[in-house]
Amino acid sequence: MQRLQLKQQVLKKEDVEISFRVFDLDSKQLNDYLQPHQKDFFCIFLVEEGELKLHIEDRILTLHSGQISVIFPNQVHFVQSRSTSLSGKIILFEEVLFCSDILKNELSPYNVNLTTQLSNVFLLKAEFDEAVHLIALIQRIYENPSLVRKEQARFYIKIFLLKLIESVHGQHPVLGKKTPDQLLYVEFKRLLNENYKEERSVRYYADRLAITPKKLNLITKKHCKETAINAIHNRILTEIKRQFMFAHISHKEIALDLGFNSPAAFNKFVKAKLNETPTQLQQELAQMYNT
Repeated sequence: MQRLQLKQQVLKKEDVEISFRVFDLDSKQLNDYLQPHQKDFFCIFLVEEGELKLHIEDRILTLHSGQISVIFPNQVHFVQSRSTSLSGKIILFEEVLFCSDILKNELSPYNVNLTTQLSNVFLLKAEFDEAVHLIALIQRIYENPSLVRKEQARFYIKIFLLKLIESVHGQHPVLGKKTPDQLLYVEFKRLLNENYKEERSVRYYADRLAITPKKLNLITKKHCKETAINAIHNRILTEIKRQFMFAHISHKEIALDLGFNSPAAFNKFVKAKLNETPTQLQQELAQMYNT
């Protein structure tokens, strides 16, 4: 399976100096998305007409006119099918443009399961038309860039993303409540993403958050409907599934990378969580992604 970088998505020599790309959503561009792969940058599909079916990790999403999907870096994905009348845009951009500082500070309450919430966003016609207009501005800059115009494009991309987040906030009002518990949940998810390979105890994350394990469990049950230990285990399982998509990586290498003491411990973990062996899981994923 391929792991793509933005610098590989080059149509003209100027691309190597630009941190974003905008393409028409047509058969030629979608050829790069027909096989499972990962990217080190963000990818957005905006559908104006027709239907697009996407695999993102273990989810299958069907996008129609007025829908947008944001695929985050390292998410395994591919296009499963598309209608002949499909039209829209593909937007690619580096992570530095994703308002990271804003999300970590002023907008941190919005950053709750953002990868899931932004994977399939439906906009009202007026909102969608505004999004299409912003993308058209970005595409014009991409086709005729300059130093000043590239800075304008960065600004437009941030507006586009913030409007998507605002729309998700409207669809899921709980995201807007700046409660202490919600801020703790966001911080827990951040810590988990940074430390899940080395730290797997609820006590570790509770101590980092200066709360009790019981309090952390209450918070995770409230925001993601699972216990803290299950949230930790599910993050590990997500990474296992991602790495299984790389055929050249052995189970032993995956076990070592994810901090298991031995391949046997790795096998036991997968069997306990999914009631199948790592080999069975890998075969299941291969069948799913080759469909």
